Amino acid sequence: MLVKTYASAVTGVEAQTITIEVNAGGTVAAGKQMYFMVGLPDSAVKEGKERIEAAIKNCGFRYPRLKLVINMAPADIRKEGSSYDLPVAIGILAATKQLAEDKLSDYLIMGELSLDGDLRPIKGALPIAIQARKEKYKGIILPHQNAKEAAIVNDLDVYGIQNIREAIGFLSGDTDLKPLKIDTRDVFEFNQNEYQVDFADVKGQENIKRALEISAAGGHNVILIGPPGAGKTMLARRLPTILPSLNLHEALDTTKIHSVAGLLGSDSSLIATRPFRSPHHTISDVALVGGGSNPNPGEISLAHNGVLFLDELPEFKRAVLEVLRQPMEERRVTISRARISVEYPASFMLIASMNPCPCGYYNHPEKECVCGPGIVKRYLNKISGPLLDRIDLHVEVTPVSVDELSTFKRTSKTSADIRARVIQARKIQDVRFQDKKDIYCNAQMPSNMVREVCQLDTAGVTLLKTAMNKLQLSARAYDRILKVARTAADLASSEDIKIEHLAEAIQFRSLDREGWAG
Repeated sequence: MLVKTYASAVTGVEAQTITIEVNAGGTVAAGKQMYFMVGLPDSAVKEGKERIEAAIKNCGFRYPRLKLVINMAPADIRKEGSSYDLPVAIGILAATKQLAEDKLSDYLIMGELSLDGDLRPIKGALPIAIQARKEKYKGIILPHQNAKEAAIVNDLDVYGIQNIREAIGFLSGDTDLKPLKIDTRDVFEFNQNEYQVDFADVKGQENIKRALEISAAGGHNVILIGPPGAGKTMLARRLPTILPSLNLHEALDTTKIHSVAGLLGSDSSLIATRPFRSPHHTISDVALVGGGSNPNPGEISLAHNGVLFLDELPEFKRAVLEVLRQPMEERRVTISRARISVEYPASFMLIASMNPCPCGYYNHPEKECVCGPGIVKRYLNKISGPLLDRIDLHVEVTPVSVDELSTFKRTSKTSADIRARVIQARKIQDVRFQDKKDIYCNAQMPSNMVREVCQLDTAGVTLLKTAMNKLQLSARAYDRILKVARTAADLASSEDIKIEHLAEAIQFRSLDREGWAG
């Protein structure tokens, strides 16, 4: 007897429906194989035979001693992982008339089986649920750990089950299961801006906070340069708290990526806060941008719609840093293999930190640098010019004085206060770029648009020329200064870029100054 069940395969951050055809019948000579699986399954899918057989027997059902042929269509797509155990097991039971097949075409079924029939969680439940709704399935049956994640998709019945017995009982009509219902907007609004840190906790460092405010308002990448203990990491971790809140579309996109990577917990449903990813400097290029034999999203995709923080930037391998250049420009990364090409979104803000030299005390106001001649320059040369070219703000961080640290009064503005100003500046940019495709903030402006949007008066032109000559700034600093000045003007709700906005932007180009490293 031939029976069809329906599952799903995730490619990139999108899902595709897989039809699992189970044919049971025919005799097999003694000692010959009775189980055949075709349709390009990987090892994990093939090994499911032993799990399925044990689960069916341990749940009190009969595993057939007939010839079983299982086809996973379309056959030219590689099927990966253990999440096909449940639909194959249900297909076998229906093909051997231990389960009615009436409801099988209404539901998409996924789940990994343990030997006793319990279900283990799967990856990619959210894109699978989105695809199930798109193809007008009545519902989806999957492990209960993934139910909250899938239930954020409206107009789809989501049944989270503990074991294969519940699935069999529901499909045969013996068990009445209630679909899990979640109000997506309520969950989204409840979890918005739930951060454990706040800028109000940071004492002093007002100029650094101002730099990060400009960064958040214009979507500019930042590098913080300062000695150990100056607060670079502490400040960087608070950047997401002043970024505009995710909208629902961004939250769904972000959640899909984390779902595919298997990083959502059993109690998680929708990621409503901007992600903050901080990989260690020993990370490989594949782990950073994504890939592998079975492509998975890397850190830059996990930071999509959020912040990627690279602490101690010169300690990262140069080859690792160089692969960042194209994704930073295109805001996506494409992983190509012989049989498949996968695209992951990667629209992130980069914030990096570094010591000014190997000992960490170059230009320190109190401690003396012990690095020899030329060492500081060699240390900074670990970061390539093209990568540095994509970082708009170079911010020098100095240690906080003892007097400021010893005050118990919270004098700083809260993250909510700063975020309100950032949101106001972003609204101005929304109007400015409303007719421009794929441009949402000042940092994303191409060079030809910079000349149009960032026009200076005579005094501004004179100031910028003087700065370029006296500070011996490189040519690549020119557009960056104009973009940052435009953002500073937006924060001040000024239509024109004024002298003070331009002067503020010029001071954030430390590493471009000739002779800064000695």
